[in-house]
Amino acid sequence: MLQSFELFVAARYLKAKRQQSVISLITIISVLGVAAGVMALVIALAVNNGFRASLETNLLSATPHVVILEKEPSSGIADWRELCEKLRRLPGVTSAEPALYGKVFATGPQQRSAEVTLKGVPLDAAVMQQLRRNIKKGSLDDLRRDVRGLPTIVLGSHLAEKTGMLPGSVLRVDSPQGEMTPFGLRTGTFEYRVAAIFESGFYDLDNQFAFVSLEQAQKLFSTGDLANAIELRVAHVDDAPAIAQRAEALIGPKLGATNWMEQNRQLLTALRLERTVSTITIGLIQLVAALNILTALVMSVMEKRRDIAVLMSLGARQSQIARIFIAQGLLIGACGVVLGLVGGYGLSFLADHYRWIALDEELYSIAYVPFEPHFIDALWISAAAMAVSLLATLHPARSATRLMPVETLRYE
Repeated sequence: MLQSFELFVAARYLKAKRQQSVISLITIISVLGVAAGVMALVIALAVNNGFRASLETNLLSATPHVVILEKEPSSGIADWRELCEKLRRLPGVTSAEPALYGKVFATGPQQRSAEVTLKGVPLDAAVMQQLRRNIKKGSLDDLRRDVRGLPTIVLGSHLAEKTGMLPGSVLRVDSPQGEMTPFGLRTGTFEYRVAAIFESGFYDLDNQFAFVSLEQAQKLFSTGDLANAIELRVAHVDDAPAIAQRAEALIGPKLGATNWMEQNRQLLTALRLERTVSTITIGLIQLVAALNILTALVMSVMEKRRDIAVLMSLGARQSQIARIFIAQGLLIGACGVVLGLVGGYGLSFLADHYRWIALDEELYSIAYVPFEPHFIDALWISAAAMAVSLLATLHPARSATRLMPVETLRYE
């Protein structure tokens, strides 16, 4: 263990004026190299954490954790009430509710139209409570009643913008499920009054989704008392795959269970790969910094040959001499780690708060690059940087202990 003597001498060596200024320059470069590596790794992991957190927060605010669907799509799930009761009793499940999805064509008053994914859910469903937090305009309470003689609907913010909708506006919805007449299939046309507009922050949801009550969706799609999905929300989102497997045993052979991780597998895999690649790539900066520390300490040993010989003549042990240069390298690493952590966390906070890096929502589904640094990352990044710095000190420290005091003083 390093003692006050070794630390005192190591600190004096770092602060003392050098006979060769290049050693001081290499020492400064070493500190900056460690700081750059730590800062870059903190920022890279903050971006990765931010994207994953945005996916979980924004996407799961309006979509389920586990979905029960028909393996072979047909008329729908007739016994959804009984299945919901069974699924609610599964450990870890907080809610199980029916849903009815379908594609419709929506047209605003100025003939501005768009394809819409219409979703019908019970008005007391958990997804509606999540949606309430994202309401941008209007009131979700209006969804429980007809407004001025028309049923109500909730639109995503980008969808509302595309169709020119505001709360209170009338939206015409054309459903492909209609009735057959002597002149062919006549699509069903319904009018809804916009109760509210939500903004989840996830572009695909805000651009495509609209919500109505389950009864209104059943009427629109002419399905009767059916649902085509049962949606589960769980206490811990990471438990969704295991709960989906347990649900398979309850729902029968005609239905299957999928979870949000399977539905977004490509994106989650890309985030994991990006995290690994970033760690490896940016870790090379730490290796360069370690080489700088090694160079600085080797040159320091050469410059301090006389001092080392004097210390050994006065009774300093070889282990103490070694620890002096180990301490010197660790002090360089510690200074770099502190600077890197301050810079990395400071820049991450500012970049996230002020949204410095904007994104194309249509391409990336979110409006800006999110930064979310985790405290646990600082621990292992610091430990890794200090470990690399320690390894860089071993050779110079060993070289310092091999000096022969008598021979050194004779020729100095």
